[in-house]
Amino acid sequence: MAETFSYPAPRVVKGTQEAFDAAYARFVAQPVDDVRLADASGWSDLRTTLVGRATVEGVGTFRGKERRTITFAPSTRPGWWIRRTDQPEQLDTLVDIANLWTSARNLVLRSGSPHNYLRMVEHIVALKAGLGLDNVVLETNSGDPPLFDDSSSPMVEAVRKAGIVDTAEKATYVTVKEPLAFAGTRGDFLLFIPDDGSRRLRLDVAISWRTVIGDQRVVFDVTPETFAYGAYARTNATHRQYQLAKTIGWLFADTRNLGYNKRNILIHGRRWYCEPRFPLELPDGNKKFLEPVWHRATLDLLAALALTGPDRFVGTVVSFRSGHTQDCDAVRALYRKELIAR
Repeated sequence: MAETFSYPAPRVVKGTQEAFDAAYARFVAQPVDDVRLADASGWSDLRTTLVGRATVEGVGTFRGKERRTITFAPSTRPGWWIRRTDQPEQLDTLVDIANLWTSARNLVLRSGSPHNYLRMVEHIVALKAGLGLDNVVLETNSGDPPLFDDSSSPMVEAVRKAGIVDTAEKATYVTVKEPLAFAGTRGDFLLFIPDDGSRRLRLDVAISWRTVIGDQRVVFDVTPETFAYGAYARTNATHRQYQLAKTIGWLFADTRNLGYNKRNILIHGRRWYCEPRFPLELPDGNKKFLEPVWHRATLDLLAALALTGPDRFVGTVVSFRSGHTQDCDAVRALYRKELIAR
């Protein structure tokens, strides 16, 4: 029998009660495909940083013909800081919802000069929440991060090799004051449940696509192990989107130099995938590939939850058909409306 999960009735902060109720009814009717719960978060109760430096290199996400690097460096300052080494006159940018420039297509963090930014940060800063890594300087000489065939796994491995170490300071946590919901206009929602005292982060994430992806749902406690598992999941694009980017996309600045190829993204159509990952054996002998929902949960939603500055977000977050903008708008609203508890 499929495992079920229930949640307390929330106060609807954005959208209507009717919209939330309709979306929630659709959500609970969707079975869970994968459950990975843990007795503890696996995070240290102390703030953490790195023992040494860790550098990763790959093709540029937005300048695919050029190589890009990111270096994870130890830090004594609380939080994650982005340092553009090609702009030494600028101050470091704190990874914080206050410094989010846009979430329209991907997350872009920026402070000071308009040129002092880093694009597509979600696949990088998700490591903050996923690994319980608190104090880091991200060094880069470009606003264009590297792209990898194995999604964020190379960064996870690099950080592990550099070594995560405790500092002398206690870790700090934030959660929501009460159950809260953010309802969208297309049958989507986010639901936040306060921490129960365990200082864990649990995600219940479901997606629903009109392609081969279909309905997918995973429930897991965020630990270094579950994060490393999900970090292997690539972003996805329809075959039509991929073809447009590689043809007439050359006419547009946003797409002409994209480093995407058939190895570093999951290409899919209405009835087929191109070399998908995360297979799930079905009772009828067929397979269901959960790569899209693991990417959505581990590298998209967790990235938004990492925008809590030096603090770790704990509690339960339920997501149904949500995306970057709704994630970030919700996190911003939690602070703007003073719904955060420490």
